[in-house]
Amino acid sequence: MPRFFVEKVNSDIISITGEDANHIGRSLRMRIGDTITVCSEGKDYYCQILNISYDEVKLKVLSSELCAAEPTVNLTLYQAMPKSDKLSTIIQKSVELGAVRIVPVITKRCVARPTKKEFEKKLPRLQKIAEAAAKQSGRGIIPVVSPLITFDEAITEMKNSDTAMLFYEEGGVKFNEVPLENAYNISIFIGSEGGLDPFEAEAAKNNGIHNVWLGNRILRCETAPIAVISVLMHLTGNM
Repeated sequence: MPRFFVEKVNSDIISITGEDANHIGRSLRMRIGDTITVCSEGKDYYCQILNISYDEVKLKVLSSELCAAEPTVNLTLYQAMPKSDKLSTIIQKSVELGAVRIVPVITKRCVARPTKKEFEKKLPRLQKIAEAAAKQSGRGIIPVVSPLITFDEAITEMKNSDTAMLFYEEGGVKFNEVPLENAYNISIFIGSEGGLDPFEAEAAKNNGIHNVWLGNRILRCETAPIAVISVLMHLTGNM
């Protein structure tokens, strides 16, 4: 069943406008009486089309339930800025696997170093990638792609999580040694192609963030978040 997102559902009548309305009418060729799923704030609303045009679709809510695809943990990925278009792949796969927020970060060893203003221009396209991945994977929310921040800003945010981990190729505790019991807000930090500077790893550790080692195999920066999120979802009972 096709899935569409709205910000809030305040009654048993839902209105979809803009590109989504056009997509329902022109591309999907749906008609009055057809059913679709509308997602909002982690809930799935099963709806029937009451009225349809290329500008607006009116829906009646038939039933609703919590989205089964939403994990029981609130996972934020802090990703050191990679080269070329790798961030697009990282966003897509992270959303499919259950991340709720992706935060690009500039670190000492990043080769790609856009300014915050330059990166801001890319945000609408990256957010659309997150939205498409959320629809494809049956998510109940559209995860957020945040503006670019510095390493220090990332550490300040991460230390407020229930559990925070920085994955460091030079060593650290094993994944299964990190306490995850009763952890809801979980933050993970993944480096870029050049890895992380030892001073950054030490700074994270000094702020209560676990340095975690993934073993002797060095993973690409676009592979590491997929591996880490998959393991986390398994360890928290979400996979």
